[in-house]
Amino acid sequence: MITIPISTNLFYITLTSGDTVSAEVCFPKDALAIIVLAHGAGAGMNHVFMKSISQELASLNIATLRYNFLYMEQKKKRPDFPAVAHQAVAAALLKAHELYPTLPVFAGGKSFGGRMTSQYLSKHSSDFVKGIVFVGFPLHPAGKPSVERADHLKAISTPMLFLQGTRDALAEWSLITAVTESLPTATLTKLEGADHSFKTGKKNLIPSLATEIQTWIKKIGK
Repeated sequence: MITIPISTNLFYITLTSGDTVSAEVCFPKDALAIIVLAHGAGAGMNHVFMKSISQELASLNIATLRYNFLYMEQKKKRPDFPAVAHQAVAAALLKAHELYPTLPVFAGGKSFGGRMTSQYLSKHSSDFVKGIVFVGFPLHPAGKPSVERADHLKAISTPMLFLQGTRDALAEWSLITAVTESLPTATLTKLEGADHSFKTGKKNLIPSLATEIQTWIKKIGK
């Protein structure tokens, strides 16, 4: 139950291409930090998972800026090519920093959104981005175990938090463990029995995800 004052603000972000995408800030009164959260491949910024985790984080004094990738804004089914997705990541991060210049900014997202974020930051380091949060890193396609999608993470020096379910079909547990152990700045948090959608029976894992993120952010800030 959220008991602290929270404000929301819906607006548009302009990409370097001139296209615009929707964004929304969920901002608690005494925010400790703001996370720029990108959505997964199959659902936009207003999916119940995205809205719920933003509200849960707000209850823990963590603000969020959610945004759409261009393909989702234009109601297309096929995800953007990385070069286009990276434009949205860059614009959203900059907007968060412009709106709240004194707040620590963290980046990340659900599945595809987290991977596009880390791809961008592996090539364009940012002095105001304090860390990256992966809510289910999609290490490989379902049924095709591999680690190539994680190669770019080696170029990232900022702290990274991986929230992963042990039944995630897109990240075989032994592989994601090996990947994170090879990254000096990575922290891997296990969600026992959770799949890629963070479902495990009828249990609601969103409060656990939000708490893990808040705890990690506080640790990074020390």
